[in-house]
Amino acid sequence: MRPLTEEETKQVFEKLAKYIGRSIEMMINGADELYCFRVLKNRVFYISESNMRLASNIGRDNLVSLGTCVGKFTKSGKFHLTIHCLDYLSQYAKVDIWQKCEIWDDAL
Repeated sequence: MRPLTEEETKQVFEKLAKYIGRSIEMMINGADELYCFRVLKNRVFYISESNMRLASNIGRDNLVSLGTCVGKFTKSGKFHLTIHCLDYLSQYAKVDIWQKCEIWDDAL
C-alpha cells in the first residue's frame, strides 16, 4: 500500500467534500486514533494508522485488502466512491436522507 499522490488526494477529498463537507478533518482525526487513505491496485482504502503499521510487514503480492474500500480510480483517472464507504460517510454527512420501502410493500 502506498500513500496517495497530490493529484489523487485532491480528487478523493473533492469527492468526499460533496457529501460530508468540511467533516473530512473529523473523519481523518478520529475520536480514538488517526486514520489515513492508502492506495492498493487503484483502490483507495480508509484505514487506521496502527493497522497500517502492522500491515507494513506483509508483502504487496500477498496483501489483498486492508481497511474499508472508499472508492477506486478508473482507467481514465477519475475517482468513484463505492457502496462500502456509506457507513463511514453517513456518520459525517451534512444532511440525513431516508429511503422509503413502499416499492417492496406493494410487491408483497
